[in-house]
Amino acid sequence: MPFITISRMYGSGGSEIADIAARLLGWTLYDNAIIDAIAERSGLARSEVSEQEERVPSLVERISGALALGTPEAMPPYPNGLATTTEEEIVAATKRVIDDAVQRGPAVIVGRGAQCLLAERSDALHVLCYGPTPALITYARDRRGIPAGEVEKKVRDMNRQREQYVRRHWNRHWLSPINYHLCLDTSWYGIDNAAAMIVDAARLKFGPA
Repeated sequence: MPFITISRMYGSGGSEIADIAARLLGWTLYDNAIIDAIAERSGLARSEVSEQEERVPSLVERISGALALGTPEAMPPYPNGLATTTEEEIVAATKRVIDDAVQRGPAVIVGRGAQCLLAERSDALHVLCYGPTPALITYARDRRGIPAGEVEKKVRDMNRQREQYVRRHWNRHWLSPINYHLCLDTSWYGIDNAAAMIVDAARLKFGPA
């Protein structure tokens, strides 16, 4: 079953592009709805999943989580996966949700390391939306409403967290082009044109249906 994964630098407009591409193709979009599904699968609150997604916890948070389970990080992990941290629960639930989404039908999946989880699939089109830092800052300020005094730090922090998330869980370099079939500088092409290029690439790969 064909699907598209869209990884996006914060400020690139990737979620907006994914929404347009999904509508043009008539495919199901999995973006914020994934958070609800992960919360249901993991038994965690939606707010907790939202705060944790695509974010690597600090050392203090990881130690605190391990101690809460009675398993200090200095000790070996429990056998057979008997004890997990919130982060691990969310990653495991994310994998189940994404696997289910792929099985249900043509889909556009945003973020959550889907390009790594599904890297070996032949029915995938993996896309990266990126842009130079000044363009990312402008988009985040104008389209996300981030205050001018905070926007540069927000952009840098979010993209650093996404890089670390992919490296921590899949030992891959998030922005490496070898992870993707199509890399788009959205500040150059624009939101609508970037979406149209993804649709064209999908139809070229999977056919017009």
